[in-house]
Amino acid sequence: MKKVLLAFSGGLDTSFCAMYLQKEKGYEVHTALANTGGFDEKELEIIADKAHRLGVKSHVALDVTKDYYSKSIRYMVFGNVLRNGTYPISVSSERIFQAIAIINYAKQIGADAVAHGSTGAGNDQVRFDLTFQILAPEIEIITPTRDMELTREYEIDYLKKHGYEADFKKLEYSINKGLWGTSIGGKETLKSNETLPEEAYPSQVVRKDESKLTIDFEKGELVAVNGKKYEDKIAAINEINRIGSEYGIGRDMHIGDTIIGIKGRVGFEAAGAILIINAHKMLEKHTLTKWQLYWKDQIGTWYGMFLHEAQYLDPVMRNMEAFLESSQENVTGRVILTLRPQSYTLVGVETPYDLMRSDFGEYGEVVKAWTADDVKGFTKILGNQMKIFYNVQKRNGK
Repeated sequence: MKKVLLAFSGGLDTSFCAMYLQKEKGYEVHTALANTGGFDEKELEIIADKAHRLGVKSHVALDVTKDYYSKSIRYMVFGNVLRNGTYPISVSSERIFQAIAIINYAKQIGADAVAHGSTGAGNDQVRFDLTFQILAPEIEIITPTRDMELTREYEIDYLKKHGYEADFKKLEYSINKGLWGTSIGGKETLKSNETLPEEAYPSQVVRKDESKLTIDFEKGELVAVNGKKYEDKIAAINEINRIGSEYGIGRDMHIGDTIIGIKGRVGFEAAGAILIINAHKMLEKHTLTKWQLYWKDQIGTWYGMFLHEAQYLDPVMRNMEAFLESSQENVTGRVILTLRPQSYTLVGVETPYDLMRSDFGEYGEVVKAWTADDVKGFTKILGNQMKIFYNVQKRNGK
């Protein structure tokens, strides 16, 4: 009997795949859930129970949250990665690390095949397939949901026929929760002229007051929240996310280009990611030079695009990570924010590496390192190229 490892979430598609691969294809089915911070212990227990009731040979939960932070999130912070200036590549960045964990476990148990429940309409099918192909080309990839183009009704009837009962009521909104944010899909996200209503967001606004938040960074990495130091970066992210979510901060609609060439639209809430990235970016404005900031913007944009489009395993990503990490040497200090319902203000920074605090001058106020004549000469030379251009244009009657 051939052995297949199924990436399992407990939803309708993966439940169907678990039963179908046993009953119709004769596989010995093993299931695994790769947790990148989106499931708590109770949820993991519920999913494990579903897997066992489906009759699978074994089920495991693979916790890859620490890997996800150290190999992805920290670089997305270093690069201030916001796709199209909006989306912190929340759930989409997790898929690569889930795929890596699944295929590594498939090799560990000696699976002949690996399966996932992605449909043919989105990005995830490419992220899973590409990762599996690169890391284990010898293992077959099986995708019943995509290949058979099944309806929800067919899948539900099939499971009932084989004695599996579960509540597969179609929710009005599909929610994908992760450490770096939550994506929300619904009828409004399928249209260009509507946005999600308040009730669609998992976190509701419960605070109406105004409060101060401080975030401390050391060499670009998050180290403290409101003065409390954190060795565990994941706990620090969760704390900022908790605080920001109470104000409804970090909500937006992302409209972008999918890997498969169509436009995609999704709502999201990512209070932790948005507050951390923008606080980090402000600290960099004070501690990095003009050209460091410029090239970081270029690299950060490319890094985010490649991560979103399933190119994480390309070696150029390691080159970009090396650049991003090297740029963080002086990105140390505290960022002060003011939070209020559905908005926040970046108040300022405290850092020993502040390039504003120098002996050269105070912008618009005091000159300490040059004279008026220095500026006159500098401006004259700076304008030479444009003077030559306009002189030539004038000679030629233009």
